[in-house]
Amino acid sequence: MFSNNLSPAEVERLALAAEEMGEAIQVICKILRHGLHNTHPGSGLRNQTLLEMELGDVLYAIDLLQMCGDVTATGVASGKEAKRIRVQQYLHHQREAR
Repeated sequence: MFSNNLSPAEVERLALAAEEMGEAIQVICKILRHGLHNTHPGSGLRNQTLLEMELGDVLYAIDLLQMCGDVTATGVASGKEAKRIRVQQYLHHQREAR
């Protein structure tokens, strides 16, 4: 029988992270279609504000994974730095930022 050997708490944290990342993706797609400064008809909030809120939710989910020892802050920072280096050759409209 298959088992991922995750505790219910680990599953819950990973589900939260996946859900929050999905919601951030949804807002990003709306911005690509309608613009950063347009407002959401249901809430009246600007798409930029919605993105900030969803990215905050993602950051909280990452913090929770770190606080509970699922991932390390060092490992996440290392992955972030590696991505910064790898992605530069593909970014045509961005100044290199640190």
